[in-house]
Amino acid sequence: MTIEDLQRVIREFAAERDWGQFHNPKNLVMALTNEAGELTEIFQWLTPEQSAAVLSDPDRATHVRDELADVLAYLLQLADVLGIDLAAAFTDKMAKNAVKYPVGAARGRAAKYTELAGRDPALPAGRDADRQP
Repeated sequence: MTIEDLQRVIREFAAERDWGQFHNPKNLVMALTNEAGELTEIFQWLTPEQSAAVLSDPDRATHVRDELADVLAYLLQLADVLGIDLAAAFTDKMAKNAVKYPVGAARGRAAKYTELAGRDPALPAGRDADRQP
């Protein structure tokens, strides 16, 4: 299925239940955040090794899949309501990240792009400066 197909499925699901009235950007962002929190809760107290093996427990694997699906559903709805083409937004952001995190400077490092040697100093240190891709 394409992103558009998934958006159509969730749009129809919500319309059949008359939920569109509740699906404004604010509510969708809050729901997305809540679902991301539920996913985080699964991993919260696991060691790195346990988190890497989380899918080895069938019940936990189902829980992870369900929470990922919930996150995706709200992300798809939010983009749909805002009229954002997720594929284009993702492609554009990855191109920006490639410039901000050149392979030679970023490979094997978990550093802000502002801390990478060899990065283009002309890049703005805007809102994204503190975030990793």
